[in-house]
Amino acid sequence: MMTDPIADLCTRIRNANLIHQKSTSMPASTVKVGVAAILKEEGFIADFAVQPGKPSSTLTLTLKYGEDGERVIRSITRISKPGCRIYAGADELKPVLRGMGMRVLSTNKGIVSDRTARAQKLGGEILCEVF
Repeated sequence: MMTDPIADLCTRIRNANLIHQKSTSMPASTVKVGVAAILKEEGFIADFAVQPGKPSSTLTLTLKYGEDGERVIRSITRISKPGCRIYAGADELKPVLRGMGMRVLSTNKGIVSDRTARAQKLGGEILCEVF
């Protein structure tokens, strides 16, 4: 049984990225699909797809690389953990690497990036950080 699905998502992306895989698959959930949508919107992954199945759906992420094969995702880390939740208000969210990276937040308006959270003056739980 998996106790932290977001950490699993980050680890699968990190491992696939290290060996230059084109895609990676994992069990799907609403939160994972939300994080994948944010990663695609911000340009960190090429695409994602959800294949329905029994007993659970599968989320497939297509990773993105530069022209010379350089990694677009240099680091993806889980910030808030099940044993120690990390929350931040809109005024506490500073840009990651001067805007080159981002944080993914879970807010009362859904899963959003830190840029969107600052623009909409939202705070929430910081799920992960990507740069």
